[in-house]
Amino acid sequence: MSASVAGRIGPNAIIRVGEVLQRRLGAATAARLYAAAGLSGYYAEPPGAMVDEAEARRLHVQLRSALGDRLAAEVSREAGVATADYLLAHRIPKPVQALLRVLPAPLARRLLLRAIGRHAWTFAGSGRFEAVAGRPVRLTIRDNPLCRGQASDHPVCDYYAATFEHLFRVLVHPATRVTETHCEARGDDACRFELRW
Repeated sequence: MSASVAGRIGPNAIIRVGEVLQRRLGAATAARLYAAAGLSGYYAEPPGAMVDEAEARRLHVQLRSALGDRLAAEVSREAGVATADYLLAHRIPKPVQALLRVLPAPLARRLLLRAIGRHAWTFAGSGRFEAVAGRPVRLTIRDNPLCRGQASDHPVCDYYAATFEHLFRVLVHPATRVTETHCEARGDDACRFELRW
C-alpha cells in the first residue's frame, strides 16, 4: 500500500497507551493528552476496531511533546508490553503458544516470525514489514506509521520494540532483548530492530 494512502492499524496503539497514562499519571492528565491529540472520543470510549494510523501517530507524538523523551519512552514501552499481553490473551491461540514454548528457539523463532508477518498489516498499516530469522533476528518497518514525519536524534519506536520483545520472551526465549538500531525519525531509511538472546 502506498504511503500516501491512509492506513489503518489495530487500536492497541491507542488503548494501551491510555491505560498506562491513567495508571502512571492519573485520569486527568491522560484525558488532557488525548484531548491535545484530538482523541477525546477515544479516551471516553476506547476504539473497538481498526483506527486510522494518523490518529495513533498523533497520540504517540503528543506523548513525546508533553512528557519528554524519557517518560514518553517509558509509557510507550509499558504500552507495548500490554499490547503483547493482549495478543497473548486474545489473538494467539493457546495451543500455538504451548507449541512455540516447547520448540527449540530457532524453530519457534521462524514460526512466530511467519505469524507476525501474516498479521503485519495490523500494526504496520500503510508501511511495510520485513523479517529475517537470523542471529540476530532482524525486523524492519518501512514508512513506519507511528514515527512518520517525526524528527529525533535517537530511535523513538519504544512501543514496537517492547511489543516484539515481550512476545519473543514469552514464546521463543526468556532472555530476548530488542534494540532499535535504525529509526526513520532519526533520518534512517527504515526502522530496524535486532532481537538477541
